[in-house]
Amino acid sequence: MPRKILVTSALPYANGSIHLGHLVEYIQTDIWVRFQKMQGHSVHYVCADDTHGTPIMLRAEKEGITPEQLIDRVHAEHSADFADFLVEFDNYYSTNSEENRVLASGIYQALQAAGKIASKTIEQYFDPVKNMFLPDRFIKGECPKCHAKDQYGDSCEVCGATYNPTELINPFSAVSGAVPVRKETEHFFFKLSECGEFLQNWTRSGSLQNEAANKVGEWFESGLSDWDISRDAPYFGFEIPDAPGKYFYVWLDAPIGYMASFKNLCGKAGLDFDEYWKQDSTTELYHFIGKDILYFHALFWPATLEYSGYRKPTQVFAHGFLTVNGEKMSKSRGTFINARSYLEHVKNPEYLRYYYAAKINGTMEDIDLNLEDFVARVNSDLVGKYVNIASRTAGFISKNFAGKLGEASASDIEKNSAAKAETIRNSYEARDFGRALREIMALADVANQYIADKKPWSLAKEEGKEEELHIVCSTALRLFRDLTLYLKPVLPELAKQVEAFLNIEALIWDDVNVNLASGHTINAYQHLLTRVEPKQIEAMVEANKESLQPIPQAHSEQRHAQHQQNEAKAEIVTEEPAYISIDDFAKVDLRIAKIVNAEHVEGAEKLLKLTLDIGEEKPRQVFAGIKSAYDPATLVGRLTVMVANLAPRKMKFGLSEGMVLAASDERGGPFILAPDAGAQPGMRVK
Repeated sequence: MPRKILVTSALPYANGSIHLGHLVEYIQTDIWVRFQKMQGHSVHYVCADDTHGTPIMLRAEKEGITPEQLIDRVHAEHSADFADFLVEFDNYYSTNSEENRVLASGIYQALQAAGKIASKTIEQYFDPVKNMFLPDRFIKGECPKCHAKDQYGDSCEVCGATYNPTELINPFSAVSGAVPVRKETEHFFFKLSECGEFLQNWTRSGSLQNEAANKVGEWFESGLSDWDISRDAPYFGFEIPDAPGKYFYVWLDAPIGYMASFKNLCGKAGLDFDEYWKQDSTTELYHFIGKDILYFHALFWPATLEYSGYRKPTQVFAHGFLTVNGEKMSKSRGTFINARSYLEHVKNPEYLRYYYAAKINGTMEDIDLNLEDFVARVNSDLVGKYVNIASRTAGFISKNFAGKLGEASASDIEKNSAAKAETIRNSYEARDFGRALREIMALADVANQYIADKKPWSLAKEEGKEEELHIVCSTALRLFRDLTLYLKPVLPELAKQVEAFLNIEALIWDDVNVNLASGHTINAYQHLLTRVEPKQIEAMVEANKESLQPIPQAHSEQRHAQHQQNEAKAEIVTEEPAYISIDDFAKVDLRIAKIVNAEHVEGAEKLLKLTLDIGEEKPRQVFAGIKSAYDPATLVGRLTVMVANLAPRKMKFGLSEGMVLAASDERGGPFILAPDAGAQPGMRVK
């Protein structure tokens, strides 16, 4: 029975270009949407630019344009990038819309009526030069815990401590460089602390992946805090009703942008907004997001919907970050790659779509774009296996049989394809695209082996082998049609070319059960794909290398704006060189540790619990992310190196009292560090 489905991807922030990290999410969502549409379901895929907040206001001011001019320009750039990567939205809109303003105001007023909004007088830092209150990420100073310099106002990137901006030592404004002053202001809060029972039930209802639900469970243990949903003028956003000079915080109206984009689509396509968003809706709603914004989509967003009278998401699908060559995307290495740069050098977007799909398994695991493997896999799978089937057989059909297919083979080869259809379908449904592609390429291997065994090029030279030649080539092309159907959600443009070559209607999933008939006429085969050359990748990487010079203070707002919002939605973290002094390094207490016990941690995918003897009266307990590399039994009795003066960290599974040192990169790992013979537990590493 056809389903009614509404699908969204997280809203890209209108403060920067789309890059390969962003595209993990949009390509993943697009593949799933295309698959559902091939099933015959009614699917609407909507998204929008996230356009509000201090970073937008400051960047527009710096460029000497209005915020509206900035977001219009970025919207055009984003739209072009998505279209060129074949991400097919049914509506791509903006949060700076009248629909969003009306919906945000209405939801806020509904939350007020439900008793879920409170006002409080709080103290914030104020920039006396810019005459504005400063968001946490626009304040810098010395960490109050470890005394690292140049840290943000909410957390330290050196020791990981979290704190209030007013706890920073020697704070300064990242906008003007001025010393901020403390000033009282009234803010509005959503009472998230009162939503715990509802959220505990909802997050364990199947609406989240198990690993996401477990992560949310950790937040429940530490307690839910009320959520500040207001900001003071000057601010680019929507003014709060009946509160002059107060604006909705960007994270309040951003997810409402999903609703606003769909509302806009309803007006254009004649759809019923309430059918999809009313509290008792029988339609389905799915959000695809990066794991870094799980907190907003698993707690704030469903609670906002519940207490304002709207339906909750059917499911929230969170995915991991992107690494390149096993490391964080890096400007110095040229692996922080913009979408447009990829298109300029590699050109074909479907190569990246295929590679990402081969890596995605429906979990929150990070995925790696290994550029050497990218070249090898695309050339092997798409050119050497898939397209190879048609290029080796189609010419014989055109030349020897006037383009008409013959009878199907009586062998089991075609039955094998039909038998795999349900497994491939289920894999797409579960967003385990990697498994789907493994099954598809296994079928391609079977087809190529069949061609190699039958040798149509030899049959064409032998008298009396015309009928066998006809059957062999027709069978191969029927299998090629099946593979194209299975690959169509990933490679939509290539599928169109194949449909034209095979002279068939646009493929839908039900065509799995329909064979190309004997006597069906195909068109002459034309070249479908070219190989990726390593020099294209080298040129792309070289073009994206940047010299990492210190950023002048006057331009720091752009960097911090990126860190505050764009990076939160980028699904990656950029890497820049960081240096410490010998005095800083001397503070790290490295000790030889003997592993006296090692065991699995129930519910943890990557952790082992280690008990370590470092020469103290009481052994230390450490949770280490080395489960993928070691059987716990093989670790007992081994010596390793640990950081002994790392602040203890309370985790869901217990208290971790240090850190074991390990090494890894794209070649393997993790490998725990081990000292030479003669080292004893408790010895300091010097």
